[in-house]
Amino acid sequence: MTFDASTPFTYAPAPESRAVVDIAPSYGLFIDGEFAPAAGGKVFKTVSPATEEVLSEVAQAEAADVDRAVAAARKAFVTWSALPGAERAKYLFRIARIIQERSRELAVLETLDNGKPIRESRDADLPQVAAHFFYYAGWADKLEHAGYGPDPRPLGVAGQVIPWNFPLLMLAWKVAPALATGNTVVLKPAETTPLSALFFADICRQAGLPKGVVNILTGDGSTGAALVAHPDVNKVAFTGSTEVGKAIARTVAGTDKKVTLELGGKAANIVFDDAPLDQAVEGVVNGIFFNQGHVCCAGSRLLVQESVADELLHALKRRMRTLRVGDPLDKNTDIGAINSAEQLARITALADAGEAEGAERWSPECELPSSGYWFAPTLFTGVTQAHRIAREEIFGPVLSVLTFRTPEEAVAKANNTPYGLSAGIWTEKGSRMLWMANKLRAGVVWSNTFNKFDPTSPFGGYKESGHGREGGRHGLAAYLTPSTPKGEHHG
Repeated sequence: MTFDASTPFTYAPAPESRAVVDIAPSYGLFIDGEFAPAAGGKVFKTVSPATEEVLSEVAQAEAADVDRAVAAARKAFVTWSALPGAERAKYLFRIARIIQERSRELAVLETLDNGKPIRESRDADLPQVAAHFFYYAGWADKLEHAGYGPDPRPLGVAGQVIPWNFPLLMLAWKVAPALATGNTVVLKPAETTPLSALFFADICRQAGLPKGVVNILTGDGSTGAALVAHPDVNKVAFTGSTEVGKAIARTVAGTDKKVTLELGGKAANIVFDDAPLDQAVEGVVNGIFFNQGHVCCAGSRLLVQESVADELLHALKRRMRTLRVGDPLDKNTDIGAINSAEQLARITALADAGEAEGAERWSPECELPSSGYWFAPTLFTGVTQAHRIAREEIFGPVLSVLTFRTPEEAVAKANNTPYGLSAGIWTEKGSRMLWMANKLRAGVVWSNTFNKFDPTSPFGGYKESGHGREGGRHGLAAYLTPSTPKGEHHG
């Protein structure tokens, strides 16, 4: 066998087996520890965005189902909140261990229902899901040391609405702190990605979690609206679009419900002339192409110092040519399918607007699959702050490149957005990094890295990116009523 040096190495297909996950043809709602059909008998289909095949049929919850679920959670709250924290912790530890044991199955399920590459589901999402349950299990018997008074109390029933971009991880971000603090939960997963939440319901049963502590309602936006508006829900937690977040804020205004909103973003990834450019390129690619750009904190605006712009763009294009778009179940795949036809239409419309407004569009040559929802990784240069692609959240694999000359200009451009969720800074100077971080109106600022998450670290935004924090000790506050220290009286 001879080796031809002119022929580049190619990747052989490395598909993950679908056989590790058993998807039922239909699923009911999970209320009070049991699966049951929706009161109105309505169902809808969930499809694989990579192939458009129907994966399963799930129940469409209505107002009567929301009533049943909230009543079950209210009843369970009495006994769940009375348990010692150490006892609640045992359930959370058990859930975390079962998630680890079933992680391969759950990763394949998530990739099938969501479209994200199996490499990300397996290596990023699932380890973080388990880590959040482990972390908050550790807090369950230490709440008096969390800084919210000597005897902080749970709020009651938490109504939680999560998005489709990280279905199981967003569930963990919300369910784990709620249970650790003694609250009970009614959770509505996104309409296009309900399956991992339904599998989580089975994990709750496997862990022996008392009935009614966690309830899962599948459905569309009307289901979420009914849950948010329910008078017996004490706490609303939402991750999703700013538009829906504003509607939720209007709904809960004038009530005594606590609310946290984690909304959209248009993050700036800022590269200075002294940055390690190869490392920065990897950070830029990770910042915008991870999970197909379906990331609220995605680094969708690249701000690069003028003196290194050409060098960085040359390296970035070279790197983008190596990205592999295709079958999400192939372990070699870098960029999977867009989650839905609706989202693909939005990405396409905004990218077309970028061209129409005069920005220069570039994508590497790549063959997209004939079925499913796909969008090639895309780069825009010649972008100004007036372009829609620089102002609006695209929520897809589209990067807008702007340049700057001074740190002050970089700050002004980075902050020139209604959003304020995250930012990245690439520089070798610690003083510059700290100066920039102090000036940027962003809830999370990464230095010489991007998209790094840890359950011990709080996450959340400013302005139209929402309010409240999830993760870390800060994430407990949203689910607790602080107690008054002895000797103090609030009048």
